[in-house]
Amino acid sequence: MSLDVTFLGTGAGFPCPSRGASALVLRRAGQCWLFDCGEGTQTQLMKSHLRAAKITKIFITHLHGDHIFGLPGLLCTLSLQRSPDASVVPIDIYGPLGLRSFLWRSLELSHSQPLLPYAVHELVPTQDQCPAGEFRDFSGLDRGEALAQAPPGTVLHLDAETDSYLLLEDEELSVRAFRLFHRVPSFGFVLEEKPRPGKLKVHILQELGVPPGPLYGELKRGRAVELSSGVRVQPRDVLSLPVPGRKVCVLGDCSGPVGPGARQLCGQADLLVHEATLEDGQQDTARQRGHSTPGQAARFALDCRAARLVLTHFSQRYRPDGDGRCDIGTLRTEAEAAMGGREVTLAEDFMTIEVPMKNQNEGLVTTEVPMKQ
Repeated sequence: MSLDVTFLGTGAGFPCPSRGASALVLRRAGQCWLFDCGEGTQTQLMKSHLRAAKITKIFITHLHGDHIFGLPGLLCTLSLQRSPDASVVPIDIYGPLGLRSFLWRSLELSHSQPLLPYAVHELVPTQDQCPAGEFRDFSGLDRGEALAQAPPGTVLHLDAETDSYLLLEDEELSVRAFRLFHRVPSFGFVLEEKPRPGKLKVHILQELGVPPGPLYGELKRGRAVELSSGVRVQPRDVLSLPVPGRKVCVLGDCSGPVGPGARQLCGQADLLVHEATLEDGQQDTARQRGHSTPGQAARFALDCRAARLVLTHFSQRYRPDGDGRCDIGTLRTEAEAAMGGREVTLAEDFMTIEVPMKNQNEGLVTTEVPMKQ
């Protein structure tokens, strides 16, 4: 089953000709999940090999404009691309408290009426996720009659036991959010696949006299079966060891995690996407603005024992074409030095990173996917 991440925008603050504003797409099992939607994300999607109409879920890390200004327009475009069928499953949008009001008010004031159904699931932040003077309580927005007109959704509170927010879970995977410190409350997201059952040892099944068919399926699902002879066959006797699932972590803007949830959830990540807005020499400025440097990102990756670190959200002073005021290669050098020489990837717009199955490959494959002409 394929799993990959495509970066649509890797710049901080605003889009420019060489870097779009924050956005990336994770693809798995035919689904496309969008993380952040800065201004111009629609254009970036059109230039990429991706199809916007495939997006089924959207995750917003925080409410700064360079991460959300593209969202109302994208919803309108998706609405135009899809038929107004009552059976269409709504797009689920996850993000900080206040996101539902932002979307509803933006669409209401612009006289936009998306035919595409969507639901907004809001994460209630804690006051220690940003400077005290910057915290805003959005819990009272659009109450009463206004709330009834807003899109459906849920309000998610921090689970104190896991120090995280459970967003969704099924038989194959789970997605959780954790807290980050920024100038406004920010979040990171972790997609973690559950272990896959091992392969059936057919030769043992044949020796035990288990006939091919439904019994094979039961054993594959981890259930013991009883043969007509009265022999009881346990899954552990005929299955190889389970195959660990993959884990992808996407962090929003931050100068560091809040609480233990981030490190616990990101432990042994196959792919860790972390911002590095400014170089290590600008650490004081980065901290004042709620951002990270390559060294900080690398130390977090080491703490988490992440297999691969990818840096993104670069200040516009660093240009991928080498025409910026500062050499972007410095960011890679600083991160790799902090990681003891391990390779670090600098994200570029339209770069795709594949995360292979654990039993197929131990490494990650980075490919450049050409832009549409």
